[in-house]
Amino acid sequence: MTVTYAPAVTSPQPDPDLSTVTGTDAATATGTDAATATGASSAAGTDAVGGPTEGETSARVTKRGRMWVTLGVAAIVLLIDQVTKSLVVAKLTDQPPINVIGDLLKLDLVRNPGAAFSLGTGYTFLFTGIALAVVVVIIRTSRKLGSTWWALALGGMLGGALGNLADRMFREPGSFQGYVVDFIELPHYPVFNCADMAIVGSAILMVILAVRGIDLDGTRHSA
Repeated sequence: MTVTYAPAVTSPQPDPDLSTVTGTDAATATGTDAATATGASSAAGTDAVGGPTEGETSARVTKRGRMWVTLGVAAIVLLIDQVTKSLVVAKLTDQPPINVIGDLLKLDLVRNPGAAFSLGTGYTFLFTGIALAVVVVIIRTSRKLGSTWWALALGGMLGGALGNLADRMFREPGSFQGYVVDFIELPHYPVFNCADMAIVGSAILMVILAVRGIDLDGTRHSA
């Protein structure tokens, strides 16, 4: 009887060098990815905890924009006020009033030592100090405004205060006691100027905003 022997089947053995390299590469890649993810997470965490959020940054930018609205309106009011006063002083000094609309509207140069609308004459120093305080308060408040309407109102008030303050500081008879130039005359009404118009208009707008329940920060509440 013939016995046939089958060849032994040998299982392939893994290449130790290849296994070592593969394991090392995998471990290195995994570690690198984990480290990268951890670094990104740490960076994100640092931004979230240490720096301002996007909303806070946007709010700051918006408030800064409203502050510039206030200053821009004030600059326009101041420019108009001083230009018109200079023209009136140049054209109407020692001249009779000019009738613009009959007796309803006249241009008449009046030098006023008092407050708006020729009120409180004789207290020039006092009104100069009050005007300076108003200017400082408005500028400080404009940095925290959350309402564009309030920015417009405070801008008009600031421009008007600066217009009359400039007269008191730089016009005759001397610094901080100069006379304010008034020239717009209506029947049965004190003579006034463009700065006075801006102050009154701004005050009216402020009253409307307060009645409607709109605060300086832009929030609305029930009146």
